[in-house]
Amino acid sequence: MLSAVFCCVLWGSASPAIKIAYDLFGIEASDTASRLMLSGTRFVLAGIMVIIFGSAISRKMLIPKKTSWKYIVILSLFQTIGQYYFFFMSLANTSGVRGSIINASGNFLAPLIAMFILKLEAPALKKLVGCGVGFTGIILFFGGISSLTEGGVTFAGEGAMLCAAMFYAISGCCIKIFSKYENPVILSGYQFAIGGLALFAVGLLMGGSLVFGSMGCYLNLIYMGFISAGAYTLWGILLKYNPVSRVSVLGFINPIMGVLLSALFLGEGKEALSAGSILSLILVSLGIFLVNYQFEKKI
Repeated sequence: MLSAVFCCVLWGSASPAIKIAYDLFGIEASDTASRLMLSGTRFVLAGIMVIIFGSAISRKMLIPKKTSWKYIVILSLFQTIGQYYFFFMSLANTSGVRGSIINASGNFLAPLIAMFILKLEAPALKKLVGCGVGFTGIILFFGGISSLTEGGVTFAGEGAMLCAAMFYAISGCCIKIFSKYENPVILSGYQFAIGGLALFAVGLLMGGSLVFGSMGCYLNLIYMGFISAGAYTLWGILLKYNPVSRVSVLGFINPIMGVLLSALFLGEGKEALSAGSILSLILVSLGIFLVNYQFEKKI
């Protein structure tokens, strides 16, 4: 339980960590090139960390099979390049609280894609109810459906985070398919590194730059790499030694941590503690709980 909560704290800290990084590196919201370089550097570090952590746990160097490289490249397109291009764009144009709540939509898009598009699992009423509850919470957060057409959201801010959530959902389905053929730790570590290199290269070619003006820049970057590497590796260990449903259900803590940490480190307490935010967060967390919880059948 404590290990799972620690993972959720790490994932929840991603939004405030990225917004703090923009201030430390002096990256403006309009500076897409430098934003891509920052994102790329983070995930190259994350990939190296995952490979090192995974190799240490396995007591052997984790190297992909020749047939696995196509899975790694495909996964990197969705999980790192696609998802975090939009994730970093969003956090340059919206608050950490709003980003954390919208990002949770990936938990509802993933089962819908798995059930109705990729046919990876049979439709389940419990999951559909959970998705409905979660999406209701997100819509209420913006003041209802009408706010979507009346300027309440922007593509560069909230829309970009929704795109990031969609890529997250697709990548989750890809991992479920590809892990049949390769160790998921290998898939994740190498796709982080390849995706990170691609993002960095594009940002560099676009004329971006990263100015390390203080020790805080280095510490922030290392921490952002550890968020993905540490949380993913530890979560994988939890799934290995515990029932999947018992671990996955704790994912409802992620948006709660994201909102609380944004309020704490970004000074967004007023937005985080408003009645609308709290109600939305309750519904979103309840939705994630319903999607992942496995009801035990009594005999």
